[in-house]
Amino acid sequence: MRRLFACALAGMIMSGCAITQDYQRPPVDIPDKWLVDHQTAADISNTAWWEQFGDPALNALIESALNENKDLRIASAHVQEFTGQLQAVRSGLYPQINYGLSESRDRQSLDRTIPLPSGVDRTNSTHQVGVNVSWELDIWGRMQRATEAARADLLSAEEARQAVILTLVSTVATGYIDLLSLDKQLDTARQTLASREAFLHLFERKFEGGEISGLELARVRASYEKVAEFIPDIERQIALLQNSLSVFVGRNPGAIKRGKTLDTLVMPEVPQGIPSDLLARRPDIRQREQSLIAANARIGVARTQYFPAISLTGLLGYSSITLSDLLQNSANQWHAGAEALGPIFNGGRIEGDVRKAEAIQLQLLNEYLGTIQNAFREVDDSLVSIQKQRERQKILARHISALKDSVYFANIRYNEKMAGYLEIVDAERNLFDTEIRYIQTQVDLFEVIVSSYKAMGGGWVTEADKLIARPDQKIEAADYIR
Repeated sequence: MRRLFACALAGMIMSGCAITQDYQRPPVDIPDKWLVDHQTAADISNTAWWEQFGDPALNALIESALNENKDLRIASAHVQEFTGQLQAVRSGLYPQINYGLSESRDRQSLDRTIPLPSGVDRTNSTHQVGVNVSWELDIWGRMQRATEAARADLLSAEEARQAVILTLVSTVATGYIDLLSLDKQLDTARQTLASREAFLHLFERKFEGGEISGLELARVRASYEKVAEFIPDIERQIALLQNSLSVFVGRNPGAIKRGKTLDTLVMPEVPQGIPSDLLARRPDIRQREQSLIAANARIGVARTQYFPAISLTGLLGYSSITLSDLLQNSANQWHAGAEALGPIFNGGRIEGDVRKAEAIQLQLLNEYLGTIQNAFREVDDSLVSIQKQRERQKILARHISALKDSVYFANIRYNEKMAGYLEIVDAERNLFDTEIRYIQTQVDLFEVIVSSYKAMGGGWVTEADKLIARPDQKIEAADYIR
């Protein structure tokens, strides 16, 4: 009988090993190269790339955001939460030792089927003290898989925090560039407005002298007001963007200090990388994989419910009816035992738990693969955009040069009375509109380079993490993820 029991137990243990499969990274279709090969790309994606702009004001904004942004603090608190969760789950691998103290007093009834013997005290007291030990043997790997899942949850939370850093730095840099762009647009609009205002005053004097008609004056005034309407809208955008950036860097809404202008910002190098590196560089991909690892482990946890939970229990202590005799040798007591508790009928609950765990794993698998595909797309999009924005910027620069010549010759024709002022207005309007578009191409080029660093990921996120100075922002979870 004992041999039969031992064989049955061994068979269950072997089958238990089979139900808790280790995680294996799913195969991924990785392209051999990017669609666009930038010959000037530099292997600098592991450095603090925003410092390449050469703007101390931007550096200060990013450092402030890393230390004060509330979303990043929330992400850091999530890491702390999952660190505690792992510590709690992992404790199930070890014996649980508790102490107990109890004292009770009871009085027996005289109205009994068998009366109490004469002289027996109806009132009794019991005093107990002892240590209880219980240990669930992890034969089927349930606690091991639960710990594996909790560890993956912690790593996923840490990768999510890294992803917040990645997005935060990119967003602050992009917002700051937009702010410099609006500053330049405002300056361009004011310069153009000053030129139109000078002509407006000139034509007002000509109208008063009877040299021009009211129609001509109205057209000049209309050209002036058309430029004037740009200024309040640009000022509004500047105010809103400053407020938005202030919140990102953990301040109340207010002004943002500028360093360089858009024209004096240094253009960063294009980051270098190969598609196969992306799986290890992007925190969002690493986060998805850790979630997948956790889901795989939880399938094992669910399947172990088919097998009995085997526990060892023990008690060592003292029990006495008098407190003075509680610690006497005659009052000692102990207990040792083993328990196996397994399912017979549960209405399909375990099967439902397994199906649920498998479905969650399937969802997370597709999220993981989708995140990888989207990452490849983002990198290719940014590299293509860099190439085409550079081409567009060169074309617009030539366009602006030609339009400046047009304005110059229109002024000559007007001064020589060979053309009316409207020819100058048309030439200046075309120049103004094109200058605004050129400013936008400057911004677009800066921002797609920022996007390329965000899309590539890499060690620069770690460099950004080093700028976090607050002790409560630093999460030391190494002791819990080994």
